[in-house]
Amino acid sequence: MKGSPLVVVLHGCTQTAEGYDRGAGWSRAADEHGFALLFPEQQRANNAMLCFNWFSSDDAGRGRGEARSIQEMVAAVHARFGTDPARVFVTGLSAGGAMTAVMLATYPEVFAGGGIIAGVPFGSANSVPEAFDRMRGHGGPAAHRLTQLVEAASDHPGPWPTLSIWHGTADTTVDPRNAQDLVDQWRTLHDCGKSPSRTDAVEGIPHRVWCDRSGREVIEEYRIKGMAHGTPLDASHPDYGEIAGAHMLDVGISSTRHMLRFWGLVPQVTVRADVSRTIRHPVRSTRRSAPRLSQTVNVADKVTKTIEDALRAAGLFR
Repeated sequence: MKGSPLVVVLHGCTQTAEGYDRGAGWSRAADEHGFALLFPEQQRANNAMLCFNWFSSDDAGRGRGEARSIQEMVAAVHARFGTDPARVFVTGLSAGGAMTAVMLATYPEVFAGGGIIAGVPFGSANSVPEAFDRMRGHGGPAAHRLTQLVEAASDHPGPWPTLSIWHGTADTTVDPRNAQDLVDQWRTLHDCGKSPSRTDAVEGIPHRVWCDRSGREVIEEYRIKGMAHGTPLDASHPDYGEIAGAHMLDVGISSTRHMLRFWGLVPQVTVRADVSRTIRHPVRSTRRSAPRLSQTVNVADKVTKTIEDALRAAGLFR
């Protein structure tokens, strides 16, 4: 454990840390390659539908609410287990992807890189109606303004975390245009040009890469044709241990494994399984406990309705 990289994994709405881990195969990968895992888990007292509150200024700013809680968890893991503070990465799906964007923007000195799956850019909405507009691909700040929002989120001068972006072209919950907005938000920080440095295909999936002036790959984007809202899996691979389910989509490519490659966490020699450790911890919020919903929303229901119910339960949407 001492000196190991640390990966922070943020689940989506209606999901739990354990369920997301089981589907995306993170613990299997950690056991194989010897990195530590931290799974912050939302509490129903903070959000009735278990969404991270990325849409709340109380929780999405440096030193506040859930963002601060997650940062403090990372610090606690370093203190207790001696993980490498220079190799910390964060990833998440949907609301977890949006909170990943929050963490990269508000604590850029903490993270070497991130992976956003079906997420939205940091700071692109200042109200609940705007949040839904951005999820649907409507409006939003211009590219230069998106970059300024990250710059204003902390006093960090750089260097900036690298970023792996994943989105399905058939996602009707979070419009794929948000993937391009994420590229635009971060490429100027890395001093990258508007056009990708390289365009290719990985396992048949279109893949764009932006390099900085030194030639280092700092942003990558996967746009998966026909994929709906969820985490891309390769459930048929015998060694990955990934399991398809609600918003865990078997599309023949593992976002988990490819993010690890992008971050440089897949070594040439397999590390013993017993060096990794998985830690799950509930997040804290500055908001009051959300009231219980009048009815339960099934996991299989549309994610948009789930998020609307979560916002309504938190008193942010009527």
